[in-house]
Order: sequence, then C-alpha cells, then structure tokens
Amino acid sequence: MNPTLPTELTGRVLVAGAGVSGAGCARLLSDLGVDTVVADDNADALAALVSACGGRISGIGVADARTRLGEYSLVVTSPGWRPDSPLLVDAAAAHLDVIGDVELAYRLDRAEVFGPPRTWLVVTGTNGKTTTTAMLAAMMTQAATDSGRRAEAVGNIGVAVSDALADPDRVDVLVAELSSFQLHWSTELTPDAGVLLNLAEDHIDWHGSFDAYADDKARVLTGPVAVAGIDDPHVRSLSAGIRGLIGFTLGEPARGQFGVIDGRLIDHTGDEPVELAPVEGIEPPGPAGIYDALAAAAIARSQGATPDHIAAALDSFAVAGHRGQIVATGGGVRWIDNSKATNPHAADAALAGLDRVIWLAGGQLKGADVTDLITTHAHRLKAVGLLGQDGQAIATALRDLAPDVPVEITDLTDPVAAMDTLVDLVTPHLEDGDTVLLAPAAASLDMYTGMGQRGDLFTAAARRVAGAAPEPEES
Repeated sequence: MNPTLPTELTGRVLVAGAGVSGAGCARLLSDLGVDTVVADDNADALAALVSACGGRISGIGVADARTRLGEYSLVVTSPGWRPDSPLLVDAAAAHLDVIGDVELAYRLDRAEVFGPPRTWLVVTGTNGKTTTTAMLAAMMTQAATDSGRRAEAVGNIGVAVSDALADPDRVDVLVAELSSFQLHWSTELTPDAGVLLNLAEDHIDWHGSFDAYADDKARVLTGPVAVAGIDDPHVRSLSAGIRGLIGFTLGEPARGQFGVIDGRLIDHTGDEPVELAPVEGIEPPGPAGIYDALAAAAIARSQGATPDHIAAALDSFAVAGHRGQIVATGGGVRWIDNSKATNPHAADAALAGLDRVIWLAGGQLKGADVTDLITTHAHRLKAVGLLGQDGQAIATALRDLAPDVPVEITDLTDPVAAMDTLVDLVTPHLEDGDTVLLAPAAASLDMYTGMGQRGDLFTAAARRVAGAAPEPEES
C-alpha cells in the first residue's frame, strides 16, 4: 500500500459502475494497490474489467453491493449515476462518502501521490465549456514557453484527469472542463481558478431543480480566483456575494472586469485598462466566441499569462468541430456548423450578433420552449429550414412569432436525404452577404448518431452547394 494515499483509500473502495468512467477509476485504484470492488449488473462488462485489471479487483451486482456497504470506506461513482440511485442513497444513509472520478483525482493530487500538487483551472457552464477550455489551454501553453510549466486540457475534452496525473511527462496545469454531474460529486475540489460561463435549464431531471443544478455549477467559484459571466442574470445573481470576483462582459468593463472596448479584448483588473487581443478573427465568430475568449483570458491572466500569450493563442485558435466554425464559403455566403447547439440556450448564443441568417434547426426539443429564442432573434432571420422530430413544433412557433419569415421543412427521416434536401430547399433564398447557420436548438438522436454526424452531413451539403470551402477542421 502506498503510504501517501488519503486515509479513505486505505480501506476497501466500492466503484459504482463498470462503464468508461468507472473502469478508469477501477484501473487507477488497482494500480495504486487499493482494495477495489466494482458494482454493476452487466456481468460481461464486470468480467472484462476484472480481466483488464489482472484480477486485482473484484466485481459484484448492485443489489449485493447494497447489502455489504459496511465493508467499504468510500464509494466512487460514475458521474452519470443519479443522486437518487438506490445504491448511492443507501451509501449516503450509511454515512459513506460518495465521490466522483474527478474528486478522486483531486484528492490523489492533493495528497501528492503523483508528486507536487498541480494547478487546477476549471471551466463550467451550460454552454461554451469546450471552446473556453480549449482557448484557455492554448493560452496556458503559450505561457509555458516562458514559465516552463506544461498545461493540458483534461476532463471532458483532452485526456482523462487521472491519465494526466499519471503521465510520466508531468502536466503542471490541468485545464479541466467539468460538467454539473462531475461537480455534484466533488466535495473537496477547490480550483486554483474557476469560471462559470452561463446558466440555463439543463439536466433538471438529474439534479432535481434548477437551483440544485446552479449550485453544483457554482462550486467552481470556491477557489482563490473566481471568474463569472456577469452578462448572464443567473450567474450574476449567484456570484454577487463573492469577494474579489472577476466578471467578464461583452460591454465595456468596469474596474475589476474583462470586456470589450473598440473591438479589443480588455483586462481592467488593474489601475488602467490593458489591451489583450483584437476581436476580429476570433473563432467561433460572433458574441459567443468573444465571450468564451474573455472567460479564458480572465483565467489565463490570473495565472501570469501576458497579453502577447493571449493574442498568440487566439490568433492560432481553431474552434473544435461542430461548435461554430465556418465550414464553407461561396457566392458571398458563409456556412456555419453549430450542431453542438442542442438546446435553445446554445442556439441563442449561436444566433446572437449575426444578421441575414438562414437558420437550420430541428430535432428533439425534449420539451424545451423556443418562444423566447424566436422572439429574440426573429429580426435576424431571412429564412428558416426545419427537419426532425420537432421541426413542426418550431414551424408553428415561427408562424405565430415571425409570420413574415419563409419556412422550409422536410419530413424525411433518412439522415443524409433529410440534410441534403433541407439545404437544397433553402438554397433559393441565398444572396451575397447571407449566413447559413446550423444551430438546431434540439438534440440529434431522433435521426442521427449524434450531433457530430448531423454537423458532418451539413458540412458536406454546404460544400456541395457553395462550391468553395475552407480546408476541413479536425473534429
């Protein structure tokens, strides 16, 4: 047994779930010599995991695990397991600490199991997490040229946090994108710097209420550096009492804030405003990309990044697949793939700042209301193309709220034929200066294997129509 392990890992540990996250935790714990038991009702998954760990762990059914909770010193749950899962409810009732994979990694790091503790920079929010995390990692990588401290994106993008900890080529700065699920199961995690981008209703069935969801997200603001998107009313309210809070805004920043003046990103946390980088050229284009860049810059500056580091990172930054990149141009029209906009809140950010938009939307709304979205952006819409399970619902809302906007709709269910047909239907509306935006405001699984396939098929159709396009981005 490694003498540096936290006390709670010196007993027998129960891992809830043999999926990707649970398997990763089990392997990490077994490599450290921890007595580990994995609970799952999938016998094949359990057997495969036990074999992969060389028999150093054991497997058990969930019902059996519930009767043997007295044997364990800690429960490590996969983030997808809901708080009301019977095993986790019973564990809490038995006064067992229930933590997630990220919390486990944090405790191991703080116990110096893998050497001196790392710097944890944590990004969360309802939308924009991946882009902000990638931007911040790029900025910290630029800063590493002077500091010599290696930074890497971890968590929901990049590599698993545990893999980064165990990397023989030490990662000094963990730039972590964390979900509300991961934060819920993190009781001791205290970021060295954390940012809360925005808040909208999401995963309410898992958390039980919007307030519970927001409170879990707000855990990123408990460290010495707290950064918040103050243009969002929910975030502004939630962060109002935090001492030393650094706010960021698309408007002109007050003292202690980051913002925009005359087309430049500005740091006004010191006596005088400091110019960081031009707004022009930031990907993704529009307010959403600027907002994410401000958030990343605020964290990076708190960690010693210079304006030159930030400008260089943004100049070379390319947005990840399906998150607002321009995928084709031709005839004066640009085509933007924001298939990742799977809810109205994300579609709102995608539409903001654009004009003369041919908006492509539809899919699974999952009960979400598009009324505010359409009301806010009706003046931007030149035409709308709809597809998918709830396309007709969006069409009905458009007839009521934007009756002058032409609407094209396809009821085809074959994924390729539906996207090709939709693009062909809106093509007659295109003129020089228009933007065709895929921002569905809905999930994709009614028709596609995921938002990635939906975006890829849109890109292929866009390039067919445009006839000229940029080189494809890596997804």
